[in-house]
Amino acid sequence: MLVLGIDPGTAITGYGLVEYRKGKESLVKCGALMTPSSMEMHLRLYEINRKLALLIEDFKPDVIAIEQLFFHKNAKTAIMVAQARGVAMMTAASYGVQVAEYTPLQVKQAVAGYGNADKRQVQLMVQRILSMHQLPKPDDAADALAVAICHIHSYRLGELCKERGY
Repeated sequence: MLVLGIDPGTAITGYGLVEYRKGKESLVKCGALMTPSSMEMHLRLYEINRKLALLIEDFKPDVIAIEQLFFHKNAKTAIMVAQARGVAMMTAASYGVQVAEYTPLQVKQAVAGYGNADKRQVQLMVQRILSMHQLPKPDDAADALAVAICHIHSYRLGELCKERGY
């Protein structure tokens, strides 16, 4: 199974491709899709769509895992993140790719074992789980990899429950 994790944002959308095969997660690729703040919003959203479409076409993920929006103190930031989330979900739908959504708490629990883990703890666990030589960079890519890993752990738990008749 190939999972494309997404950490949405209008300036930086992090992405991480993680493959799950034979009980092991492995890094395929990660990075960030960037749009300049000088660009008009509708063009920034179009760029996110276009760049995500290229990733989907090139790698053909089985599922896209995306972080759910959590409450921001800054409403403007929340709206911008919500717009980027919507574009990512629409792009996935246009390619017929299943979308799974996870809260930041779920992601932290799945990756670090603690819902209040800080960014550094999550990055270290992503590095360890994926046997990376360095911490994943930028932070947005690390977050996207964590979302992908969260989905894989959720999938594995679901499969285990099916096997045991739960």
